Amino acid sequence: MAKKIEKLFKSYRDQLLHLAKLYGVVEIKSYARSAKRLTISQLELLLIKNKIKLPINRSSDRAMAKQELKENSIRNIYLSLSIIFFIGCMITVRPYIKSVVNEVKFTYVAEEYKLVKKTKKTESKKVEKSETFTKQDNSISLNAQTTLNLFEDLGYDLKGVRAGQKVKPIYLTKLPKDLKTLGDTKTKRELFIKIILPLILNENKKIAQDREKLFKIINKNFNTVGERVWLKRRFKEYKIEDQDLTKLKIRMDIIPVSLAIAQAANESGWGTSRFALEGNALFGQWTYSKKGISPKKSDPNSTHKILQFQILKASVRAYKNNLNTHKAYTEFREARAQLRQDKKIINGLELTKYLKNYAQIGEKYVVILEDIINRNSLTDFDRANLLTTKMRNDVAL
Repeated sequence: MAKKIEKLFKSYRDQLLHLAKLYGVVEIKSYARSAKRLTISQLELLLIKNKIKLPINRSSDRAMAKQELKENSIRNIYLSLSIIFFIGCMITVRPYIKSVVNEVKFTYVAEEYKLVKKTKKTESKKVEKSETFTKQDNSISLNAQTTLNLFEDLGYDLKGVRAGQKVKPIYLTKLPKDLKTLGDTKTKRELFIKIILPLILNENKKIAQDREKLFKIINKNFNTVGERVWLKRRFKEYKIEDQDLTKLKIRMDIIPVSLAIAQAANESGWGTSRFALEGNALFGQWTYSKKGISPKKSDPNSTHKILQFQILKASVRAYKNNLNTHKAYTEFREARAQLRQDKKIINGLELTKYLKNYAQIGEKYVVILEDIINRNSLTDFDRANLLTTKMRNDVAL
């Protein structure tokens, strides 16, 4: 009987398993159901425990050891491959994990500052005048030092942005009232740039998305009702009465970041002018309506005021609309379109000469803008991008 069994199986292990099955060894069956692989020694011990005689032609200890070594080697190879695969996966997803961690950190820090802001709002009677706005406005302005601390905690610095780091989507609703106390220093200018840079990039991002959608619609043979409604709204937004798509393509385009920063710096005195602090007027736009701030030394014959806004973001949007729609900046838009056609970067220095109509001083205004851009290396920001977050952590303070 033993000889017949030995002939049926290639290995000694197979003989042991057959005997276990033949005699119905419960322990071995339970191990098999749990997908556990028993060694030859373990199988022999279980058979002996159940008083089952082992095959006569047993493998030598050396053969058994060789068999177990082979089994262990195979197991170790599989384990090693699994570890290598796991490490490879970790290396692959590391940038994603880092990005998520940064987003979580950004959300946490920003929310912390929002909580501080709300606390200050409830205790407004105890807050210093430099940190509050007028009685008609319930929003609160962070002071300069708090703003500096916020940006530092979020790891937002201009050196990193110049090196290619994406800009954190944090939007201040007001300028620090005590920005002037920093003096005419590099710190004040850099803080001002940090405040308005995300606002400009956010507006440009919306324009770029609209522009992409526009070209998709144009290239289709048939447009849906929703697409036609969207186009109608864009014609109204960009003030194109004859619904000329060519005009829309020229007007619907980004504003060079360096140019926008330079104009905001000049028009607002780097965020310290009365118009900027009282009315969030970054770009000194005129209005003849009642809703505006009158210049203190205004011409008796002039009736214009400086357009004011509830938040800084609204000021940037109005500035964008102004350059993209007013007939005084037709040359500016045409020159920008030419840069597009030539596949060049839309940069401020290339377009400043087309904004002589923005101020009464004409050509001198162009020289001033070019000087601001060059002195502060603002063209570095023409390539800047806003951080695209997967979480809803864009924060307005």
